[in-house]
Amino acid sequence: MKCAWCEAEGAIMTKAAVYWELPDGTRAIEIRETPTISCAGCGMNYQTDELVTEIEDQLFLIDTKKLPKVLTYDELMALPRLLKRNYFNFS
Repeated sequence: MKCAWCEAEGAIMTKAAVYWELPDGTRAIEIRETPTISCAGCGMNYQTDELVTEIEDQLFLIDTKKLPKVLTYDELMALPRLLKRNYFNFS
């Protein structure tokens, strides 16, 4: 896989903890075991734009007041949504 930052070959898919600010700005949470691209060449660990959108949409569509400070990516994505999709995303 090619690294989006340094364009070197050899980036790999892994899982890592990420920290995310909630849409209302009240706090941040730790999301463990998040799919992550890791590049040994430049040392970057990052998520794809598609994954970032998935996480942001999920956080926008769930009751964030009930979120624990730490959860896994799979736990986050399995939480019930208040709406079926993000109707405010016009992209």
